[in-house]
Amino acid sequence: MGFLIDTCIWIDVEQGNLAPADIVAVTGVEPVYLSPVTIAELKFGAECAATPAIRQQRLASLARIRVKPVLRIDETTGEIFGSLAAQLKAGGKNPRPRIQDLWLASQAVQHGFSLLTRNVKDFADIPGLVVVTV
Repeated sequence: MGFLIDTCIWIDVEQGNLAPADIVAVTGVEPVYLSPVTIAELKFGAECAATPAIRQQRLASLARIRVKPVLRIDETTGEIFGSLAAQLKAGGKNPRPRIQDLWLASQAVQHGFSLLTRNVKDFADIPGLVVVTV
């Protein structure tokens, strides 16, 4: 088992809305992983910061979390992604606006990890995904 951590959780830690201890209270001794999607989203947020000081703060936060192992996106992840997107579409939901969330969900499903998020509604309808909230 393990946890894939949604980008919003890392942002909450950076902003002081969550403490690392809050995450450990949920994950316990289970390993915690990053996704390249999360790295991309956090880097985007840093690069688009309103001031150089905020940019530096965000880049420093990104550097701190990069000590966590990063899951690879491979062809199995791609197959799971395609299947999940098709299932959502068959259920009448447009998967396109949720591309980043679907990549995270695909990685969590692929590895049998829970996804830790505060945005439960973004993931609640994804088949086979175990969602845990803080």
